[in-house]
Amino acid sequence: MRSAQEAPTVSSAPTAPARPAGTLYRGREGMWSWVAHRITGFAIFFFLLVHVLDTALVRVSPEAYNDVIGTYKNPIMGLGEAGLVAAIVFHAFNGIRLILVDFWAKGPRYQRVMLWVVLGLLVVTMAGFLPRHLMNVFGGH
Repeated sequence: MRSAQEAPTVSSAPTAPARPAGTLYRGREGMWSWVAHRITGFAIFFFLLVHVLDTALVRVSPEAYNDVIGTYKNPIMGLGEAGLVAAIVFHAFNGIRLILVDFWAKGPRYQRVMLWVVLGLLVVTMAGFLPRHLMNVFGGH
């Protein structure tokens, strides 16, 4: 038994900070996909809110609706539409990945590989979409 005056033994060797156990979302790919999923979800929500509001404008004033829609026909909005499609595609594929991580017994083990699959599918999908979309945006069709 230790007396009240004895100090506890302290090791003088430096120790590395302990990594939290049991999480996929601390500073690695899992965390960044989590952040990107939240950002894309917010961006999609914001787009849908604006879309509902500008579409509802047609009931108030068809002329005002036409004016608002006319302001959307410029290259900056065309690039914004491409960003929106990329956000929707990433959010959809990453959502499937998250379902697999949560409900498939081997999901946590393969979550990093599945993220790379999501990014590959995003690139392939956007490679099919962007040329046609950008021709319409910058070609004047």
